[in-house]
Amino acid sequence: MKLYHCRDARSLRPMWALEELGLDYTLINLPFPPRYKAKGYKELNPMGTVPTFLDGDLVLTESVAICHYLAERYGKDSPLWINSDDPEYGEFLNWLYRSDTTFTYPLTIVLRYQVLEPDERKLPRVAADYKQWFYARLRSVETALEDRDYLCGISEENPRGHLTIADICVGFAVYFAHRLGVDDEFGPNTQAYLQRILERPAFQRCLEKEKEFPSAL
Repeated sequence: MKLYHCRDARSLRPMWALEELGLDYTLINLPFPPRYKAKGYKELNPMGTVPTFLDGDLVLTESVAICHYLAERYGKDSPLWINSDDPEYGEFLNWLYRSDTTFTYPLTIVLRYQVLEPDERKLPRVAADYKQWFYARLRSVETALEDRDYLCGISEENPRGHLTIADICVGFAVYFAHRLGVDDEFGPNTQAYLQRILERPAFQRCLEKEKEFPSAL
């Protein structure tokens, strides 16, 4: 297995999943943005984005799909996966899909118009509007964590839940917001959730593996 990655990018999701599952993989760190700075990369991924994940002949480029694939293919007996006969399965899927389309997307607009564009093309009003979009939707996380530590995995043994790939995917968006400085309106539950993420050994290993590479943030 190979994972093409940029520091602080969505590819952190599958890297974190790989680390939590204890799978062997090769990490290839790329400069950001890879479509311009990594020669030949678009021959592998025509979009020029990260992640790109290879497992034999399989090539996947969507971070949430890669996490889903890894957990279902290699971690069905691990805590990361929720089976389809579990009462939480529908909610589990909903968090997975929400993690990118609802939470991460507005942050990418903030990144572009607050950080990446040259000064003459920065749009502070647009960035501010999308910050508020993000905060409004993040209330669902704050509410969900009122009586639990993780989004899913509630059982008699784990009355406050346990980490699943839903948390890896949503947790990345929370971490991304923190790195981007869009965290001043985090509620106490979301702040505590971020701290639990930062303290996980697998997440710490991810940060260690990418620390020598520059970040776009």
